[in-house]
Amino acid sequence: MGELLQIKNVYKSYGDQVLLDGADATIRDDIKLGFIGRNGAGKSTLLKIIMGDEELDKGEISRHPNLKIGYLRQHDDFLPGESAIQYLMRDSNQPEWKCGEVAGQFEVKGTYLEGPISKLSGGWQTRVKLAALLLHEPNLLLLDEPTNFLDLRTQILLEHFLRDYREACLIVSHDRAFLNATCEHTLDLSRGKLTMYPGKVDDFLQYQEDRRMHDERTNAAVMAKRRHLEEFIAKNKARASTATRAKSKSKQLERLELIEIESDAPTANIRAPLVEPRQGPALRCRDLTIGYPERDIATGIDVEIDHGSRAAIVGDNGQGKTTFLRTIVDSLKPKKGDARWGHGCSIGIYAQHVYTSLPEKRTVLDQLEYVAAPGTKMQRILDLAGAMLFRGDAVKKRIEVLSGGERARLCLAGLLLSQHNILVMDEPGNHLDVDTVEALAEALIDYKGTVVFTSHDRHFMHRVATCVIEVRDGRVTNYRGDYDSYLYMVNKEIDDGERADGRGFSKPPKEVFKEKKGKKK
Repeated sequence: MGELLQIKNVYKSYGDQVLLDGADATIRDDIKLGFIGRNGAGKSTLLKIIMGDEELDKGEISRHPNLKIGYLRQHDDFLPGESAIQYLMRDSNQPEWKCGEVAGQFEVKGTYLEGPISKLSGGWQTRVKLAALLLHEPNLLLLDEPTNFLDLRTQILLEHFLRDYREACLIVSHDRAFLNATCEHTLDLSRGKLTMYPGKVDDFLQYQEDRRMHDERTNAAVMAKRRHLEEFIAKNKARASTATRAKSKSKQLERLELIEIESDAPTANIRAPLVEPRQGPALRCRDLTIGYPERDIATGIDVEIDHGSRAAIVGDNGQGKTTFLRTIVDSLKPKKGDARWGHGCSIGIYAQHVYTSLPEKRTVLDQLEYVAAPGTKMQRILDLAGAMLFRGDAVKKRIEVLSGGERARLCLAGLLLSQHNILVMDEPGNHLDVDTVEALAEALIDYKGTVVFTSHDRHFMHRVATCVIEVRDGRVTNYRGDYDSYLYMVNKEIDDGERADGRGFSKPPKEVFKEKKGKKK
């Protein structure tokens, strides 16, 4: 088939905001593209244009006649009381055996397949929606932030599938580990232009950094040459004996040009709170039971977190990570035992229940000034606001008009302007782009206090975590290993399960389907 889609000289803007400015790209049938760019650059808008849900201002999207797009829906259309298998059969109009086979690739089977889909967690519902998408046998998958809120196990299952999927994929994600594992090519959207790079996202980001450093060195050499020529001209242009040489040097000066170093936005400037390092245990949990009146989530919890550590709370969705965090910050009372912080601990919290209760009438700047540590300079407040995408007049927005993502970034900015020596953070990387996630990781690594956090971003976890606490099967325990060893263990469990099932992902769905055509429906 060759070229599935051509994006030709396209333009799209909203008011003064230009998202696409003469952008060009070609998507072939044999390519998996990781699609990156700053928040607000226009990635999701371009996907909507490709889907036909948005109109271009100018330009053309050429589609192959046989193009069949599969788009991962963020909103479901489940019917009341419908099971996963019923939904898959209704949505795809495929027989039960085929629906069950594709669902099994994401471990959706047994009660998960036959029981009410409304009772499944968000991660399991996403698995069902992925199966539904694949049952339509698309030749171009469009995935917009597919790993958001997916637990590690589901991410790895999706990776296993995508690595062996024979059709084209365009994947928008801020998760570098996921993109590196699934995509051999990178598509970048910056300043309205699309750049295709024949390599993984880490290679592209390194290429960008190398090019920027090379251009800066070149510009520094040009500026030095300019100064030298200007000094010579100034000294010699008035002398008759050297006027000709001075004129020649003037022409050389005119030919010297600086390279324009493109930057989509200022580099994220993030600093964690400046606190004094402390020694000994920061948190002690003794015979702790966490949960809700109707049920226990985990029992017999005996864990310690030392001052200065960065503890990653890991486990599948629905196992109780957020319940554990809520309990240790006292927003949820223990059912038994206790969780005690050490003397002098000042705890800052980043979690959904915090950023949904911000004062509506304050502006962004009002809120940041209110929560900032005494004596914080205005420039630092503005720098951090800018890093969280509140630039220019955006700091004057009232909280009541902010989106959920904007409120989350505002709450995170406020936390980082505080003087807390303990930071408890539930998914701090959500709503942030690749560059800002990296800047946040660097800030937390430099932080002298204690961090307790959850994240579905493996690159972030690998960079930040110094210890791992696992929530699994009704227990919360200090994992005896680092994050990489935990990741290896989860991968091995999935690989062993696939081998035991005798399936794996060696064949794409179309080939599996063709083998089964003779089966009875």
